[in-house]
Amino acid sequence: MLLSLDTREVGRVTIVHCKGRIIGGRESESLRAHLAWLLHTRRSFVLHLGEVGFIDSSGLGTMVRALTSARQARGELKLCNVPDFVRRVLEISRLTSVFDVHESEEKAVEAFYCPSTRAEAPVPKGRGVLCLDSNADVLAYLRELLHRAGYDVQSSMRVSDAMLLMRITHFDLLLVGPDMTPSPTKPPAFQSACARLPLIELGSEFSTSDAGEAGARLLETIEARLASKPV
Repeated sequence: MLLSLDTREVGRVTIVHCKGRIIGGRESESLRAHLAWLLHTRRSFVLHLGEVGFIDSSGLGTMVRALTSARQARGELKLCNVPDFVRRVLEISRLTSVFDVHESEEKAVEAFYCPSTRAEAPVPKGRGVLCLDSNADVLAYLRELLHRAGYDVQSSMRVSDAMLLMRITHFDLLLVGPDMTPSPTKPPAFQSACARLPLIELGSEFSTSDAGEAGARLLETIEARLASKPV
């Protein structure tokens, strides 16, 4: 089975879900190249190994090199959902003290938000805003727009990931796309979390309006919503 890589962002953390075999050749090269490409803009990584069926020495070497590259860039790479046979490989190779291993994605992501983490420090630069939308392009625009406006912005494309982030870190405002608004179809825990935060809903027209005008209006709305909220 060829190696497939399913990647998503959870706040500041990038999760790479590996499925298949991590072996020398095309599989190892695809993993190495993918992580190297991500390293241009990201610093905190989690490799989800729950669906890895086999790993050889070259594959393990690729993971070690990826960890080294992340740390050289002042980032970090963690492992989660590690199968028993991979744990044995790590033990035999005496690499259990090299990799930071966690039982689940949530535990691994949470570890990046602990003050002791070696990865990029999640120190807020401004008021915290969590953006939730199913459109990756809209999220990319929002991150850049809000970052340049001085906000500490994080984003997610999944309700479950947004709930995870709200459990482990603080936000002052929640910004949600048209298909992510709290409703009876959403998990009660999500509705409850949203009720505790000032919330701005992006209309469906946001993604098709003039970017400059839409961005300016959004910044004005955010400023107004946060004006009465103590820092």
